[in-house]
Amino acid sequence: MADRLQTASVRSRFPWEGSLRDDSLPALDSRDDVSATLERLAEHYGLNGYILINVPAETSSDFASNVLLTSWPEEMLRNYDHAGLFFGSPVIGRLRRSTTPFAYDTETTNRRRADGKAEIAVSLFGKYGLSRGAYFPAHNAAGLRGALAFGGMREALSPREMAELNAVANAVFARVVDLAADHHPGAALSRREVECLSWASAGKTSLEMSEILGLSEYTVNHYLNRATRKLDAVNRVQAVAKAIRAGLLN
Repeated sequence: MADRLQTASVRSRFPWEGSLRDDSLPALDSRDDVSATLERLAEHYGLNGYILINVPAETSSDFASNVLLTSWPEEMLRNYDHAGLFFGSPVIGRLRRSTTPFAYDTETTNRRRADGKAEIAVSLFGKYGLSRGAYFPAHNAAGLRGALAFGGMREALSPREMAELNAVANAVFARVVDLAADHHPGAALSRREVECLSWASAGKTSLEMSEILGLSEYTVNHYLNRATRKLDAVNRVQAVAKAIRAGLLN
């Protein structure tokens, strides 16, 4: 009951009246606009955070490099990948197979893990107040697949709430991809970031790069993730393409 009252109170302060639709979103002229909108949506529904991702390919070696925008703490993302939770994630598996929105509860969802890491996953999401929520698969006109998710500690979203959030997922995902494509790289890349992107352009995996450069695979992924963010790219493939166009790679 307390959760319901809290959610109702938040809704009364929210500027959008009636059912939420993609055409009721404010102008999204920058990534900051999108981030602020998603934070307000999370607050509106009594949730604690959001994450917007590309659906990771089967060849992806970590989760962080597929994140487009998020309010998840950086420490949480780092711990998620460090614990290897990405590889056995039932959520990632479902996003690869289906385009239907679905709710998650870390206690229930992680029972399906076959890697014995259910307890680690439940503890991590609980620590950051993201134990329950929902994922909304999305795509853009070019067929790139992504997902928008919101998490918190409240009771499950109602069917109406699920439909309302699902209505904006495609618009938000497509806008962030468009903004990344229109962005001209300006932030300087470090020597290590350029090295990692260069080897990525040659088709090397993170593991192969770690052996070539004498670094851990985690450190390689860190450099690639940082370069991807600096270039405002949606994944490492686009980061390589942007770096080449900007003359940062030979």
